[in-house]
Amino acid sequence: EQELGCKLLHRGNRGITLTQNGQSLYEHVAIAFEQLENGQREILENVHLKTGRVTIAASENALRLVMLPELALFKKTYPDINIRISNHSTPRALQALKSGLADFAVVTTPLDIEPPMELEPLYSFREIPIAGPGYLELHDKTLTLTDLQNYPMISVGRDTGTRELYIQYFLKHHLYFQPELEASSTDQLLPMVEYDLGIAFYPEMLAQDAIQRHQVIQLQLHEPLPERTFCLVTDHSRSLSSAAQALIDSFRKVHSQQPMRI
Repeated sequence: EQELGCKLLHRGNRGITLTQNGQSLYEHVAIAFEQLENGQREILENVHLKTGRVTIAASENALRLVMLPELALFKKTYPDINIRISNHSTPRALQALKSGLADFAVVTTPLDIEPPMELEPLYSFREIPIAGPGYLELHDKTLTLTDLQNYPMISVGRDTGTRELYIQYFLKHHLYFQPELEASSTDQLLPMVEYDLGIAFYPEMLAQDAIQRHQVIQLQLHEPLPERTFCLVTDHSRSLSSAAQALIDSFRKVHSQQPMRI
């Protein structure tokens, strides 16, 4: 009252009531106090994972092979956390992370990162050459990369880490990787192979069911194919929300309890 130079309270035997100026001040203070309480409540809910949002940039293979089971478990534990998954090729997933469009990325090698991005390997996996029933005569043969060039090859697009991997792999053996057919995603490779459109390199784990059903055959290759790794990539120039950090910790926990190879 001394600072404002006006009376804010009526003080009497029956108690204290607000003056008109006091009522006006109270209305403004009440709004500010309510906003402060709401902010404190929101922070507490975020810290205790009762609310929040996580955006993940993920490659197709990473999503299908390693992320889905863990995401399902995380959602059961924290049902109020909203998870948004952006499906990209590895280069585009890393660009989304760099641009701040994702909290973190889960992608496959090969990849090229620079500080402040940091990479953490999660699981390694291998791909195998597969062909359709029309290539049954190749089933019991051990083929070389040179032999494969006598048959149509199928691959994903040029803007993917997978395509670049095999371009470099063939060059290492003084050959060119020139697929005749191009798919827009790994998902499309299997049906194209099943219909005898060509030979493709495909994740072994995803091919097993089709092999057991005799829809495709696994080819034996003399040269060992390069091993690939699923990696967690974070940008250390930005802080993570409690929800994003909890999900990352969940991936790390599962990784530490399971073999590196799938």
